[in-house]
Amino acid sequence: METLRIAFVYDVVYPWVKGGVEKRIHELAKRLAKGHEVHVYGHRLWKGNGEIERDGIFYHGLTPAGKLYLLSKRSPFPMLRLAVRLSLIKEELGSYDVVDVQNLFYPGALALGGLENALLTWHEFWGDYWLRYWGPLGVFGKTAEKALFSFDRHAAVSWKTKLDLAGAGLRKPIALIPNGVDVGLIKSIPPAELESDVVFAGRLIPEKGVDLLLRALAEVKEEIPDVRAVVIGDGPERGRLEQLSARLGLEDSVLFTGFLESRDEVIAIIKASKVFVLPSRREGFGMVVLEAMASGLPVVTLNAPMNAARFLVGEGAGFAVGADELGVIILTLLGDKKLNRKMGAKGRMLARRYEWENVVGAWLASI
Repeated sequence: METLRIAFVYDVVYPWVKGGVEKRIHELAKRLAKGHEVHVYGHRLWKGNGEIERDGIFYHGLTPAGKLYLLSKRSPFPMLRLAVRLSLIKEELGSYDVVDVQNLFYPGALALGGLENALLTWHEFWGDYWLRYWGPLGVFGKTAEKALFSFDRHAAVSWKTKLDLAGAGLRKPIALIPNGVDVGLIKSIPPAELESDVVFAGRLIPEKGVDLLLRALAEVKEEIPDVRAVVIGDGPERGRLEQLSARLGLEDSVLFTGFLESRDEVIAIIKASKVFVLPSRREGFGMVVLEAMASGLPVVTLNAPMNAARFLVGEGAGFAVGADELGVIILTLLGDKKLNRKMGAKGRMLARRYEWENVVGAWLASI
């Protein structure tokens, strides 16, 4: 294949921000950079020059990020500032062979509408959920989201999102390009010394449902008084969740680690646990679920309409259940070692389907 000039566009950038979308871009970019010229555009989250090169990837920091969250929700103001800068360099972006634009960066995606070389990657489709998320102001988000149908090329990271888009009236072809996992790397990481029964990893925002996990753990503690759980991550909900943990009598049972700089450390703690729980009310994919599966843990997630992670465990790698069933299922997996091992082994097998090399192949085939 000829050498391609590729650009990825999102507002926040890995490793300075370590969410799922940022991680996906990074994993694709570092593999594509072995044979192609790869650029990443977003906020300037590092000190010094706005343009830097790391590991063969060229980063363009166009604006300072400022405060990313407003009232526990992503603030639109940094996005709008970055969208203005992107509109000013639209001609530059038009010179690439392909520009992979993330739909969740709505102002920037709209600013780049009309680029013939653009691939719009959909991580979620919200539809009417906008009205629950922002109230009456959600109509603007819903309108902006539907306006992205004007792009010529589309990709979705999950079957759920692909079906949601088709159901909302997008009649253009939609490539399915999932997120991935580095099974070999995870296999090489030894378990941490910090052992636990239950582990969660993710940003502490309302959508992640950590409050549901804490309430379930209170039920579990009635049967297993010395149950131990680790909550990995940070975010605007951390203070409220720690207070809830105290009210539920879980001070000695739940450890909040805060944000961990090293992903290897996160994986090590996951591997030292018995059950991974991701009780997300809304999840575009659930990359950490793949990491838990590759680590050999059964996964419990929420059977919520907007939680795409529930489809990852549907072949025997875990359970997707209602909020009121979380405690019972956690108890089952902690008490039935045979079932726990069986689901863990199934998860390891299923995770191999999502090796990043396979995802890169699907990405290249879509352009």
